[in-house]
Amino acid sequence: MKRLITLPAALGLVCCAPLRAAESTATSRPNIVLLLSDDQDWNGLSARMHPDMPGSQSDYYETPSLANFATQGMRFSNGYSPAPVCSPTRISLQTGMFPARLGWTKAAPAEEGHKLIEGSTRKAIRADEVTFPELLQRTGYATAHFGKWHLLGGGPEHHGFDVSDGDTGNRDADPFVDPNPVDIFGMTDRAKAFMTAQTKAGKPFYLQMSYHALHMPENAMKSSLARFEAKPGGTMHHDPSRAAITYDLDTGVGRLLEAIKALGLEKNTYVIYMADNGGGGGGGGGGGKGGKGTAAGLHGGKGGLGEGGIRVPFIVRGPGIKAGSWCHQPVAAYDWFPTICRWAQTKESLPATIDGGDLAPLLSGLDQPVARHNTALLFHFPHYQGDSPQSAIREGNFKLILSYEDGTRKLFDLQQDPGERSNLADQKKDLADRLEAKLRTMLQETRASMPTPNTNYDPTQAPAPRKGGKGGPKEGGKIKKNKP
Repeated sequence: MKRLITLPAALGLVCCAPLRAAESTATSRPNIVLLLSDDQDWNGLSARMHPDMPGSQSDYYETPSLANFATQGMRFSNGYSPAPVCSPTRISLQTGMFPARLGWTKAAPAEEGHKLIEGSTRKAIRADEVTFPELLQRTGYATAHFGKWHLLGGGPEHHGFDVSDGDTGNRDADPFVDPNPVDIFGMTDRAKAFMTAQTKAGKPFYLQMSYHALHMPENAMKSSLARFEAKPGGTMHHDPSRAAITYDLDTGVGRLLEAIKALGLEKNTYVIYMADNGGGGGGGGGGGKGGKGTAAGLHGGKGGLGEGGIRVPFIVRGPGIKAGSWCHQPVAAYDWFPTICRWAQTKESLPATIDGGDLAPLLSGLDQPVARHNTALLFHFPHYQGDSPQSAIREGNFKLILSYEDGTRKLFDLQQDPGERSNLADQKKDLADRLEAKLRTMLQETRASMPTPNTNYDPTQAPAPRKGGKGGPKEGGKIKKNKP
């Protein structure tokens, strides 16, 4: 049985009957659309992710639809994926819990032969785990999931979705090439049909678009590739194939947003855009309110707990959200669970172990910390992929990273040093001690799986690091020569 507790009365939720979409007003239950990209840099859009940092947007990629969308709502400069890889973020998003609590922290198989044996992880969502789409279903919402599921467990329709593409994973979109690269436009067509049907039925809906892009950049539209092969590369981004698939994704998002407008749903529909993890780092810097950033940009990328692996584009528009607004409070994907339940006016229950907090106050313009069970954000990656096994904690502007191979720790003031270049662990030893103690307490409370010593370790036989795993080529090094 799925264990539940009563939704706190403080949310002030009032149940009301859904209105026909053609008659919807600000008081009807809203539609909710969540757009999830794959392996996308924090600065991977042609829209800034921080108002004061030019490098928080790409100097090569073009995303005109998303750039316009960003001006219509609120951008979070400190928006995080719960994990630096895909499926742990996806399960965290659906259940509202830390990947460490879920015991699901990696997608790829464990690497052997290193100094440490990786912590254990699982690969399938369980039947007893409550997802927020289940709660929405039971309060009268139609629900749909299109694209990459990557959570097994029988697929989306066993976990709160009325319709879906089934139990899909990383490779299911590989056969889709021009004119439908990685099924971007096929997903859009199915989403339009779903939204149209619910509009005619007068039923509120939740739609999740879990795009496969930016995987398989070689599948991009030929016209898009030609566009970027003819364009000079930037300093931060310069790969034509990755730029092309980014452009194709933006085109698909634009078509979906146009469908929402054509159906007359804009005023009563929340639209969220974020990525499941970072890509390759890339330039620009970020940070809290007033942070200055650096030209060199975020540190690290996919498979590591540097900001480049976990800070992602994070944008939302909808009723009551001021156009062109910004929020600099740290937030994460698991915060959408209670937020979406509030929007949907669910009166039923929330999971007892939820780690996320309601973002509604921030979206209304209040600049205050998110009310969660724990004030800190927890990141746990006891694996080898983009880096060695690590855990991290962010509280306020400070972030501590603990590395398990050698016990070293790094402390950063992300407001002043979003590129994580100045380790303050010795200079601010008391703060580092406090954050490490809190980190270890949180790991213990969540029963996080930890790495263990490899008694058969042979440094001469250790495998080379994978540097982030799948998801397309990383940017970096020398700028590739583009066609004139």
